[in-house]
Amino acid sequence: MLATRVARHRRPSFRSFTSTFRFTMPTSKPQPDSESKVLVLGAGNFGCCLADHLGDSEHRVYLWSREAEVVKHFNIHRKHLKYLPEHNFSKNITAVGPELPGADFLHGMDVLLFAIPTQFLRENLTILNRSLNIDGNTKLPLLIFVNKGIEVGTNALTLEIIADTCGASVARAATFISGPSFAKEIILRRPTSVSVASMTEAEANKTTNLFHEPHFRCYTGSDPIGLELAGALKNVYAIAAGMSDGLGYENNTRAMIITRGLAEMTCIGTAYGASPLTFLGLAGVGDLFLTCSSSSSRNYTVGYRLGKGESLQTIISTLGSVAEGVSTAKGVKTIIDKLGVSAPIAEQVYEVLYNGKETQTAVRELMDMPPSRELDLPPQAGGPARQLMLKLGL
Repeated sequence: MLATRVARHRRPSFRSFTSTFRFTMPTSKPQPDSESKVLVLGAGNFGCCLADHLGDSEHRVYLWSREAEVVKHFNIHRKHLKYLPEHNFSKNITAVGPELPGADFLHGMDVLLFAIPTQFLRENLTILNRSLNIDGNTKLPLLIFVNKGIEVGTNALTLEIIADTCGASVARAATFISGPSFAKEIILRRPTSVSVASMTEAEANKTTNLFHEPHFRCYTGSDPIGLELAGALKNVYAIAAGMSDGLGYENNTRAMIITRGLAEMTCIGTAYGASPLTFLGLAGVGDLFLTCSSSSSRNYTVGYRLGKGESLQTIISTLGSVAEGVSTAKGVKTIIDKLGVSAPIAEQVYEVLYNGKETQTAVRELMDMPPSRELDLPPQAGGPARQLMLKLGL
């Protein structure tokens, strides 16, 4: 009996820190049933497709671009100069920029949707925070973030960047969207599903109501840390899958990378303080499978070209868009070293990207590793998430 009690006492708990909290007091203004005013910040591939989706859903959408020629061309021709150039965008979208909108414009919006790459988010949020007057009594627009990645230098997730620039209360109410969702298929209205997560349940529900259509299903959750980590980590493993295909390996190898990549992602996320269940959802295995198995993925393309022998510098200079996995690999290496987590695939991707290791050498070293347990969650969990919760005032 004593032995049984001791065993039960020592069993680790992997419940995420974020799952403990339920907020019912939204900080954003009430959302209209239809015709919301939405400002999409970032006119890249994904920002454009979400703007088009919302415009087709009869919302009034403003698409901000930092390039004046993009704004002018879009408003004249209803087409984007660079992204999805053949598509005629919804008549309900107006391009704005290149300056960031001012306070009056921002407060006239019901929704601010951030599609800015993670590495530029802090700078833009710092500027926008001055106009939002977050410390005042004015109700904020609903804040939605769709970027994926880890900030270089700080290793911060978007949730922490929001807290640093806009305050803890704003971060608690921020909503995040992630999942298997290529822009060109959303534009074509192909059936797509995504995860929507926030620490404030009411905000997640508002976001779901805004986006949900028969061709675009939304599933809500309360683990934004896990959703963010999944969205960032899967890009690193997409590079690994691309490397494998570029080297001429086939289906067995790709399936191995996807499956072992999911195991590594779950281990890293659990050690961080996220729920392991999040990695079994759309933001985890769903997005991982998509980005590891399609040439439409920018991160897969980077890996494929590395496998073919091209240099990283050449690939980045000719890619034409941001591959978040390249910068994310730096943050992931720091995180796994700090947490003491075993993630050999992620480590080898880092070595290829930043230490000049040959892709063939990385594969050989992975395959020469001694046998190990297939699935083994870390015995300790939650250090970084616990620190982030303190920053958020929880």
